[in-house]
Amino acid sequence: MSERVLQEPTLLILTALADRPRHGYAVTQEVTALSAGRVVLRTGTLYGALDRLLKEGLIEVHREEVVDGRARKVYALAPSGRERLVAEAERMAATASEATRRLRLAGPTATAANPAAR
Repeated sequence: MSERVLQEPTLLILTALADRPRHGYAVTQEVTALSAGRVVLRTGTLYGALDRLLKEGLIEVHREEVVDGRARKVYALAPSGRERLVAEAERMAATASEATRRLRLAGPTATAANPAAR
């Protein structure tokens, strides 16, 4: 059985960590930017997801630092997280490619000609 599809917030968190390690606030900012503002992670949601991803081995703590007297963890994509993100990106690209192919086959008026298809 294949792995389950990643939920959008999880996909966005892994994507936010794909190019470099980030601390929690930077992850939330990157997720918002990646989603063009559609996904805004609340603090509790973010840290719950980060804890789950740590337990699953998809991310790791890159380093811990103290900023303004407060401890801050910097997270990085783990090798297994990179593999999972690659697989998910390939799955999504294949689906998008097939959708595009079928839309081209159907032509621009396919849904206009069939009101039930709307």
